[in-house]
Amino acid sequence: MYKNFAEVKSALASGVSVLNIVEGYLTAIEQHSDLNAFLEVFEVSAKNQAILVDEKIKSGEAGKLAGMVIGLKDNFCYKGHKVSAASKILEGFESLYTATAVQRLLDEDAVIIGRLNCDEFAMGSSNENSAFGPVKNNLNKKLVPGGSSGGSAVAVSAGMCTAALGSDTGGSIRQPASFTGTYGLKPTYGRISRYGLIAYASSFDQIGPFTNTLEDSALLLEVMAGEDEFDGTVSSKKVDSYAHFEPISKVKIAVIKESFETEGVDPEVAAKMEELIATLQKEGHLVEKVSFPYLDYMVPTYYVLTTAEASSNLSRFDGVHFGYRSSVAKGVEDTYKKSRSEGFGPEVQRRIMAGTFVLSNEYYDAYYTKGQKVRRVLKDKTDEIFSTYDFILLPTTPATAFELNAVKDPIQMYLQDIFTVHANLTGNPAISLPLGNHSNGLPFGIQVMGKNFEEKNLFNFAAYLEKIN
Repeated sequence: MYKNFAEVKSALASGVSVLNIVEGYLTAIEQHSDLNAFLEVFEVSAKNQAILVDEKIKSGEAGKLAGMVIGLKDNFCYKGHKVSAASKILEGFESLYTATAVQRLLDEDAVIIGRLNCDEFAMGSSNENSAFGPVKNNLNKKLVPGGSSGGSAVAVSAGMCTAALGSDTGGSIRQPASFTGTYGLKPTYGRISRYGLIAYASSFDQIGPFTNTLEDSALLLEVMAGEDEFDGTVSSKKVDSYAHFEPISKVKIAVIKESFETEGVDPEVAAKMEELIATLQKEGHLVEKVSFPYLDYMVPTYYVLTTAEASSNLSRFDGVHFGYRSSVAKGVEDTYKKSRSEGFGPEVQRRIMAGTFVLSNEYYDAYYTKGQKVRRVLKDKTDEIFSTYDFILLPTTPATAFELNAVKDPIQMYLQDIFTVHANLTGNPAISLPLGNHSNGLPFGIQVMGKNFEEKNLFNFAAYLEKIN
């Protein structure tokens, strides 16, 4: 099957139709149905879209993504199609409009092939929290694919679509990318419009792509980025031509010292980092270990603030306006209680309860206000590092993919995000590159963080890292 857009374009040039390409992916989805990556395949609309794109190619009017087949994480709205955030509470709900990011892909003649399984409401690091069962890692079915965008990562890794969209609130694109050997990009907060993305934590959520090549990642960002009248938090900064990589001159790279000293970091992940540092130094770049003394505060701060935002955002799913409603409820209050208790899974309930607690009158200052102050400290420290260095280099995940049902303790699960939440707390762009191969046969990612809205430099440096790896 076509693993990337270059292969798709080469097939189109040799006379293969977009419809043939879509049918090939549909066959691959069928063959990999046991991975539980797709919740629904949009076979009819995908084929219809493919026929339209074929006509546009014939008339020479095709957009820059003609023939690219894309899967959507199940928290993106696509008009006339179901969306459920992998939750029972949105049972039977159909989107009334299309998310801006998705519309921009369609405008450039991409084909949307289906919606992909994820942790319910994007809450999780293993894709075991979906109401529709866990996603299995295509590299080893006994392992998790990472979360929350596990279905998107697996669909791309296993060749069920050319690329997929995910959302990244604390690492939900980069962590699954690390576990599946794909490229996962979280752009700068506000680089891509969030209009039409079902919110988890609005000041953290950011849309990004999963791909099998860096070029595809850059191209998709180029298409999706930019201002949008429907999202007041999106930036109006100019969108660069990301997909054209340029050679880099000598750069300054900061390596977070504490990322080596954290418990639970696999020795091979640490060794790969050391090897990369040595190579960069040999090539004449300045690479220095810097102290970021707040590593232990990042995950707790992230969970205080994101659960607070989730508690607020998820209050709209109430069993009254749309989606699931309890059939045994009597009266208004009972309808709210039973619909939410039956509709939300345990992890979502846990986070709503935690968020409601930190926003309560008695604890607001002790938790929420303090969390916001810590977030500012983290941002200031990160900006200080970037005033001297061009990039921050760190592992994406402490280890390779773990077994399904292996992590029972929610706190241990939250710590899977220890290296990824940084970029969400501060808003910086970050990318996971599949540069590591473990002796256990599994891939792992190396993560690069860049300065805000400097994705162009981030891609140039990532392309260079690939070359020297």
